[in-house]
Amino acid sequence: MTLMPKRPLRPAILRSAILRPVLALAAALLSTSALAQIQPPANTRPMAAPIPQTIPDAEDTPWPGTIQLAIDASDTTTGAYRVTETIPLPAGLAKVTLLYPKWLPGNHGPEGPVAELTDVRFFANGQPLSWTRDPVDVFAFHVDLPAGASEITAKFIHTSPLRESEGRITVTREMLNLQWEKMSLYPAGHYVRQIKVKPTVTVPAGWQVFTALDGKAVSGQMVTWDVTDYETLVDSPIFAGVYADRHDLGKGVFLDIVADKPEQLKIAPENLATYRNLVDEALLAYGAKHFDHYDLLLALTDRMGGIGLEHHRSSENQYEPRTLVDWAAGDWDRNVIAHEFSHSWDGKYRRPAKLWTPDYRVPMQDNLLWVYEGQNQFWGLVLAARSGVQSKEQVLGQLANYAGSFTQYPGREWRSVEDTTHDPIMANRKPKPFSSLARNEEYYTEGALIWLEAEAIIREGTAGKKGMDDFAKAFFGMKDGDWGVLTYDLPDVVQTLNAVYPYDWASFLKTRVQTPGQPAPLGGIERGGYKLAWKEEPNPYDKARMASAKYISLNHSIGLAIDNDGKVTGSRWDGPGFRAGIVTGMQILAVNGKTYDQDTIKAAITASKGTTTPITLIVKRDDTVHTIQIPYFDGLRWPWLERAAPGAAPTGLDKLLAPRAQVAKAGGKKTAAR
Repeated sequence: MTLMPKRPLRPAILRSAILRPVLALAAALLSTSALAQIQPPANTRPMAAPIPQTIPDAEDTPWPGTIQLAIDASDTTTGAYRVTETIPLPAGLAKVTLLYPKWLPGNHGPEGPVAELTDVRFFANGQPLSWTRDPVDVFAFHVDLPAGASEITAKFIHTSPLRESEGRITVTREMLNLQWEKMSLYPAGHYVRQIKVKPTVTVPAGWQVFTALDGKAVSGQMVTWDVTDYETLVDSPIFAGVYADRHDLGKGVFLDIVADKPEQLKIAPENLATYRNLVDEALLAYGAKHFDHYDLLLALTDRMGGIGLEHHRSSENQYEPRTLVDWAAGDWDRNVIAHEFSHSWDGKYRRPAKLWTPDYRVPMQDNLLWVYEGQNQFWGLVLAARSGVQSKEQVLGQLANYAGSFTQYPGREWRSVEDTTHDPIMANRKPKPFSSLARNEEYYTEGALIWLEAEAIIREGTAGKKGMDDFAKAFFGMKDGDWGVLTYDLPDVVQTLNAVYPYDWASFLKTRVQTPGQPAPLGGIERGGYKLAWKEEPNPYDKARMASAKYISLNHSIGLAIDNDGKVTGSRWDGPGFRAGIVTGMQILAVNGKTYDQDTIKAAITASKGTTTPITLIVKRDDTVHTIQIPYFDGLRWPWLERAAPGAAPTGLDKLLAPRAQVAKAGGKKTAAR
């Protein structure tokens, strides 16, 4: 076979072969150049620096000596508390760190008002000292000490709010509510129970002073008490006032009252007797006493800020000014004392382990507040009804209010009861634009309904022989006379429930407490022989509450809450008013052509029932006025509790709310009311 010679390359092919690698290289260089133009040179990037530990952790060791804490609370014009605090020092310190309480017991969040601590100065040996606030924990003050200093004196002013927009008012011309933690500092690095304090307070002339502290001594306007530890001091607030009275309720419990006016102090003997009943009913329900003495501190006022706060041997409570005088009209307002008194057992003595902290700097974890507060909401209602502090009808109205709200509450679809326990930390208890979607602190109210269902389950399962009273004795009533702190976790709750009545309590609580999207919590009501009903008139609780606060709740009809001036203060997410475009802050000027008032809007809702004619509103938002129509045709609706079946025999819920202590005193057995 003859080999043919190769054909010579044509010029075009030759050029291509030569240029291809050259063009590829040029393209690569061009691409690199373009990228260099597009991407900027590397910027300087900082690295996180570790945060130094400048504040020592608390240890269970004593701080040497006794702090002298003197507070001048006599200035009722400015409401300012002037504080002088003398703190002994260990030998050889070059610097001391003093803390302002941040995580306050019973507040469930970091609410210490450090911004109200002003004109802060420190001295040693008569000379001013330099200090710096910690840049990470602004509740901490680092103070430089001169050589050989044996004590440090702190002087500062706690500027109590004068208007509600500034915070809770604690001083008026007639009374004050002194909370020690808001006007004192304590040395870092020690359990607060290991810090000794000698307290002194100067009050306006002629004022009476009430507190659970021991060893009271009075000299003119100055009041002192025995040396105590800082934990007990913080747990023992003061109510003081010019118009004041004290009632011995027996069993070491006292009702201490301060009022705006002297005539508001009057209470009929038969009404005072209900508070004595309350003491008896609580001691019977819990089966033990976790205090040596107890003060129910009560302010009858609309001038000082309202409060309900628990302590181990006292509680802070506020009623509207005439609640004791106008007994029937004030029925709705009296639950707070029963609730806070119950906390001596639940919340102060028995406390979730992660809600007990060695000082007021360690964060508290709130996830068991549905026990701590849910149980107290339950027992506050039960004890108020049993004692007569509130009428049974009023308590049923409160339960109806809770239950009714959860039948139309979109926030329950995504957020569990347990998750609402974090609300005091997340939301700091400020108003929300759409609380029905966001949810609030429903571990109180839904928690109470969950415990009401637990009561009904136990009652049914034991044929009425046991109930939540048995749980209360087993869980909160141990160690009679002990007023320390006994902590618990969720397994302890489940174990005690099972000891009272064997049941799948773990699944029950997981479903009711930890799982969103559950049906409305009506199980306790229905198993207790009642049902949720709807009427065109408000139940006694809703009626009185709306009258006192001067607003109307139409939540279950058009989905709005409206004040007396027509201002919308609440709009239920996805309710009729919401869908029509009405939100909080709007003002309703007219309803169906008539000037707004409560009667007019109620009449319009009633007139639209069963029709196809929408309710027509003229509303104002900012500087714009426009017309809105609400296509709602189901009439007025307020929740009530009614017996599920006719008959005179008491149901399970009737028996739960019936008096127990009076039966026991009359010679019946403690279980007679079951």
